Amino acid sequence: MKLILGSASPRRRELLAQLGLEPFDVRPADIDETPFKGEAARDYVARMAREKAMALDVADDEVLLSADTTVTCGRRILGKPEDEKEAAEFLWLLSGRRHHVFTAVAIRTAQGLRERLVDTVVKFKPLSDEDVNGYLASGEWHGKAGGYAIQGRGGAFVPWIQGSFTAVVGLPLAETATLLASAGIRGEV
Repeated sequence: MKLILGSASPRRRELLAQLGLEPFDVRPADIDETPFKGEAARDYVARMAREKAMALDVADDEVLLSADTTVTCGRRILGKPEDEKEAAEFLWLLSGRRHHVFTAVAIRTAQGLRERLVDTVVKFKPLSDEDVNGYLASGEWHGKAGGYAIQGRGGAFVPWIQGSFTAVVGLPLAETATLLASAGIRGEV
């Protein structure tokens, strides 16, 4: 079976490499990622992973892996910030609070679709003006759900986490390995 990664995320490729897996091909899905009005974050992220998987063709000898990660604070979904102003807004919202990071994984084969949703709780320390301005200047917030990267400089804001660190990065490794094994793909851990 050939592993197809339905994502352009370099972080997901790096995480798969931790499992000893290299995708045969990378095919990012081009879908509308706008949440529905009133859609709960866990429903939204599961729908995104599913829609990405369903938007791509899969051959009989292929296993397609797609995923989506979103940050939610209260009932608000914090996607990828459009600009520095929105990134600052996200960081201030998360400052000193706990929030949820949901990552959904979908595995699609010719036989069907399997899914998992992982919920990780992350706590931010109270941020200072210096913290926020320095982080914004680093540019690390670009393209990151919630406007931060826990695996980078944003990790300095996180004194506490409950759940899967790799899910916050973008791909929960334990759950992904289990799903892939159920479809006939095993890595070398």
